[in-house]
Amino acid sequence: MNTNVRLKLPFVCFAWQIAMIILFGVFVRYNNESDAHWVQNMAQNNITSAIENDFYYRYPSFQDVHVMIFVGFGFLMTFLKRYSFGGVGFNFLIAAFGIQWALLMQGWFHSLDPSTGKIYIGIENLINADFCVAGCLIAYGAVLGKVSPVQLMVMTLFGVTLYAVEEYIILNLLHAIDAGGSMIIHVFGGYYGLAISWVLYRPNLHQSKHLQGSVYHSDTFAMIGTLFLWMFWPSFNSATTYHGDGQHRAAINTYLCLTSCVLTTVAISSLSQKTGKLDMVHIQNSTLAGGVAMGTAAVFMVSPYGALIVGFCCGILSTMGYLYISPFLEKTLKIHDTCGIHNLHAMPGVIGGIVGAITAATASESVYGMLINTFDFTGNFKDRTVFAQGGYQAAGMCVAMVFGIGGGAIVGAILRFPIWGDPADENCNDDDVYWEVPQDEEDQLESVPPILEYCNYMTNKPEDES
Repeated sequence: MNTNVRLKLPFVCFAWQIAMIILFGVFVRYNNESDAHWVQNMAQNNITSAIENDFYYRYPSFQDVHVMIFVGFGFLMTFLKRYSFGGVGFNFLIAAFGIQWALLMQGWFHSLDPSTGKIYIGIENLINADFCVAGCLIAYGAVLGKVSPVQLMVMTLFGVTLYAVEEYIILNLLHAIDAGGSMIIHVFGGYYGLAISWVLYRPNLHQSKHLQGSVYHSDTFAMIGTLFLWMFWPSFNSATTYHGDGQHRAAINTYLCLTSCVLTTVAISSLSQKTGKLDMVHIQNSTLAGGVAMGTAAVFMVSPYGALIVGFCCGILSTMGYLYISPFLEKTLKIHDTCGIHNLHAMPGVIGGIVGAITAATASESVYGMLINTFDFTGNFKDRTVFAQGGYQAAGMCVAMVFGIGGGAIVGAILRFPIWGDPADENCNDDDVYWEVPQDEEDQLESVPPILEYCNYMTNKPEDES
């Protein structure tokens, strides 16, 4: 790495952190429940116990979501045999970078006090910032190993900004319900990453083809990420829902959907192989698709068997995506999707949006008791019908897709400028470009042949198709 490129990352990090210190000093303050005046606030509002502070309701969910962002997503990206440092390390970097910007962007849209011009934050803001960053980490999966850390930071800067705008449109203007972010997080993040990958397509990526595979231990580490994500996804989908039955139901629906997705993925993966063996790529990714698809309808009365049906469908769709859709995208549309985010996030997110729209449109008071509790039909939306709500749910999914594809294409064009220090084609998927790698590890990795190519639909291609 030349000196000019080497200095870009520390300069960007220092400049960004100084800017954040200034902006937080001007705009960000503690909210009523995190401020030292909480005791007076309790007295004024006849609150008799500190347990009523939102921290005690939300912090366990925040912990789970936080683990998903840094451990789950991070380790899921360690499958490449020579890019484990970059997978987990750059995930760490852009998540911390994005959280600060998300607190500001979401704060300006949702927590800004017009009378003081300040953003007041508490534990729920931290959860929502993690949600926002999740969309950017999803997009990172599409370009994993092919971009520089500075490009990732630029991508996250614009991604968080686009996310905050589409979130405001979907939740506030359209008044759509999307508790676990099937639309806002997964549809947006998936198509944002795919659009960027399309614009940044490298026709000569075959020059680093020998680095695109996994080895036994790299896939094992990636499976750690899968298990953390799988375990905590019920918290992810229920973290910001209303206390009580909605939050309880969201956890149950997600839990059941995930279990169904695992069994279906194992079945399809085994059937797809002539030997009947399982493909670790499918197990690492498609088993999580149910959590994505249950995000929008998590708080709805989809019923336990309905949650199992959604998981069943997602297990089939996601696994078949790795087998057939990903090769089509790369060969025909020139979209190289390193992690297969189209199969894990984009398509299941669309399924989640559709399930949410249908479930909302068919809701009735006989099933829900009071629709106002689930759909928040108050204020400007007090006269909205469930059928209209279903239409707005579908519109919200379209907004997320438009922001993802349109925003990704624009950001991808910006990232094509030759100023970001991106790796050469022959150096993609190699930690040695940006990290100090122990020499003995380099020698060991060179001597171990790859077990499989990630998204191994490319492994046995006829020569005339390569």
